[in-house]
Amino acid sequence: MKPKIHPEYKDVEVSCACGNAFKTRSTISDIRLEICSSCHPFFTGKQKLVDSAGRVERFQRKYAHLTAGKSS
Repeated sequence: MKPKIHPEYKDVEVSCACGNAFKTRSTISDIRLEICSSCHPFFTGKQKLVDSAGRVERFQRKYAHLTAGKSS
């Protein structure tokens, strides 16, 4: 390997939005996740709606006029 061309590889703490944190090694100094293996539905077996940035509400507002006029 050539010297002085590789990035520094250091210990970092990865933190998730659910509060889970663990240590790993990376070239990035700070890693923040929205979903980790502790809260992901595939690993937990529980269905959970993850709405980052209000996408569901924005979709409902956008198409509310289409469903408001319909009667069941």
